[in-house]
Amino acid sequence: MVDRLRGDRGIWRRGIVLALCSVLLTLLMAVHAKVPNRLGNLGSLIETFLPWIALLLPVLLVLGLLRRSATALVALLLPAVVWLNVFGGLLTDKSGSGGDLTVATHNVNAGNPDPEGTAQQVAGSGADVVALQELPGRKVFTYEKALADRYPYHSVQGTVGLWSKYPLADTRPVDLKMGWTRAMRSTVRAPQGDVAVYVAHLPSVRVKLQAGFTANQRDNSADALGEAIADEPVDRVVLLGDLNGTMNDRSLNAVTSQMRSTQGAAGDGFGFSWPASFPMARIDQIMVKGVEPTSSWTLEATDSDHLPIAARVEF
Repeated sequence: MVDRLRGDRGIWRRGIVLALCSVLLTLLMAVHAKVPNRLGNLGSLIETFLPWIALLLPVLLVLGLLRRSATALVALLLPAVVWLNVFGGLLTDKSGSGGDLTVATHNVNAGNPDPEGTAQQVAGSGADVVALQELPGRKVFTYEKALADRYPYHSVQGTVGLWSKYPLADTRPVDLKMGWTRAMRSTVRAPQGDVAVYVAHLPSVRVKLQAGFTANQRDNSADALGEAIADEPVDRVVLLGDLNGTMNDRSLNAVTSQMRSTQGAAGDGFGFSWPASFPMARIDQIMVKGVEPTSSWTLEATDSDHLPIAARVEF
């Protein structure tokens, strides 16, 4: 077989198109920030699902083998190396022990058929602080009742809420420029010191044939949230919420440029959280500044279409 391949003069001539596909994938990953958002927010859409480019690599490998093309197989090394450089760090377990505060966040879904069970399941994570998003007014009391025994302090602002084992102070809504309240902040008086906790649910995004990736309202709200966090006087800050975007999405730069993802710093794997039935993206986020993430993980599914996530940080 090897002798036959050595005598095959077309082994370097075949597969030019496959090699070009590998080069294009490499460029897409390397310079994804240069893909313009002017046309249907195409850049943000690509960045949301950027890790899934890895699925194309085995396809190109099989096609290269079928074509018996050395050119295609060698070119495939380019996107493979770039993908590992961009996402390889997420494949290892970076979680550690210790920590001073455990936090959890969950978009519970307004249509959740079992709010009590969902609340108790998230509380069962052992979190000291729990943030919930998409709380319908008619079900707020159910969540409050389910969490009352574990969390003596809480506040609900609009459709988001914060429950804590420690006292809360200076609690107020955060204006996301939407016309109604979907974000809040509060100072948690933890035993090790104060920490400002933000809870946010940025506007939803949609993919439409006529309009592309409709994310303008989310982008404007992300800018407003970033401004609020930048002006925060408390040194330790934790952001919990459904941001309807990933850490790769340049439209969330107002937030992500000043905070660290606990999953990226101390998680195991990608930590995808949506949709719960087949997670494809981590749009639910725990971000921090002024504290050190020690571990980050995804919790078991509830009756929501999002998975809850949790993290532990040290002061």
